Amino acid sequence: MADITKEQLITSAPKKKEREPVPKLTGKIKTPKIVTGAASHYKCHVAKPEVQEKLGFPGELVDNWQEAAIRRMGELLEKYKSLQVYMDICVRCGACTDKCQFFLGTKDPKNMPVARAELFRKVYRRYFTREGKIFGKVAGAVDFDLELLAEWYTYFHQCSQCRRCSLYCPYGIDTAEISMAAREIMDSIGLGQKYVNEIIGKVYEIGNNLGMSGPALQNAIEFVEEEIEEDTGIPVKLPMDVEDAEVLLVTPSADFFASPHIESLVGYAKVFHQAGISWTLSSTASEAGNFGMFIGNYNAMQKIASRIKDAIYELRPKRLIVGECGHAWRVAYQFWNTLIGPFDTLNPKYPRPQHICEFTNDLIDKGALEIDKSANDEFVVTFHDSCNVARATRMGDKPGGQFDIPRELIKKVVNKYVDMPAETIREKTFCCGSGGGLLTDEIVDLRAKGAMPRMQALHSVMETHGVNFMALICAICKAQFTKIMPMYGVPMETAGGIHQLVGRALVLGAKE
Repeated sequence: MADITKEQLITSAPKKKEREPVPKLTGKIKTPKIVTGAASHYKCHVAKPEVQEKLGFPGELVDNWQEAAIRRMGELLEKYKSLQVYMDICVRCGACTDKCQFFLGTKDPKNMPVARAELFRKVYRRYFTREGKIFGKVAGAVDFDLELLAEWYTYFHQCSQCRRCSLYCPYGIDTAEISMAAREIMDSIGLGQKYVNEIIGKVYEIGNNLGMSGPALQNAIEFVEEEIEEDTGIPVKLPMDVEDAEVLLVTPSADFFASPHIESLVGYAKVFHQAGISWTLSSTASEAGNFGMFIGNYNAMQKIASRIKDAIYELRPKRLIVGECGHAWRVAYQFWNTLIGPFDTLNPKYPRPQHICEFTNDLIDKGALEIDKSANDEFVVTFHDSCNVARATRMGDKPGGQFDIPRELIKKVVNKYVDMPAETIREKTFCCGSGGGLLTDEIVDLRAKGAMPRMQALHSVMETHGVNFMALICAICKAQFTKIMPMYGVPMETAGGIHQLVGRALVLGAKE
């Protein structure tokens, strides 16, 4: 490893092997004995030069990468004071060590949040602290060489930025922010991750993560309309680019194409139709997701979010509602006002933006929708709190609304609901294992191991209560669990959206 070259670093992703066995489902989550280097072979593919350059980054690792990386680190430390604080205040108390799903699943000690962050701190101490400059390794400081850069690339792409570790840190150190900073530094020297950067490029060029053009979107919408009418006999429409509608719905593009995501799109459409509320989708703002957050790049986040601002000015809606997507809701809730706000043209009577679960829950409370819960009687339902929603946002006007509103909504459309064990839900929820830009096939074995804690919790209620449906409000969670569940022997149909359940229970035509 010490003799690693740039070429070896960039081509170090291992050849495809047989699938690794997943952990046995017992219903219990145990802290494992550490296995040094157990996750060192999971490496995301590196972005090609043309992908990097499309985003404004160097196409490949620059010759003076060390100098450029240290300079960029200095800029980030100056720009983000929280990052500077996180570098200095860790006391290595160990509170975070067994809180990351990737450590629990892989046993690799470098997936302990404190150890992952230490990869960054070593460089920080060496170049930005007096002790590190004078005493070097004695002060925990090391040169930023290719060997350490390789570890950065490996382990900062084994963090899903779920922030569970920050919940348990007595100082509130947010390892997700450290991971974002590390990825931004690596992008700035020409070492980007293929999956995330390709998707950002598609959004720049076409407008959404899936690369669906306007005509493709229209075809998908017409297909959904035909399916709903064939199923219900009622012509429910999914309007596109309608000016002066009450609501602009921005949802992940996976809702237009993938399964089970599209079932939630059906649910949204039925809600708007039955409530008699005019609404529209936008061919410009056809993606709620914002992968710019995953690489910690403000400019990318702003450029992606600007499509929504453009759609608001072009279509003049009165309300802005976001569909089922975890990190998209975090970006909308935390960052949109800074990135593309203020939303002065929207009606101030309503949240700007508002989550689709809060919107539908309010309509049911007001009697605007008739529900037949028996339509979901084949399901015993549980709910997976998405990490970004749980630990970085809120819904409604009461603390904890991001936990309570989805559960209230589910219980209004199903008769049988049970929560998973308390230590795995609400703010303590585990990531699905693919957030933060990890939803890529070359690391599917890592993703399966990262999903282990959630799968154990799900297994426990499947065994004790007969749960057969896990409701989700995140496009990445839906994609992850439908892929991973069969690896654990659980049917992929066990995963689905909340509005999939809403759509089934909603009685169309029941009210004028």
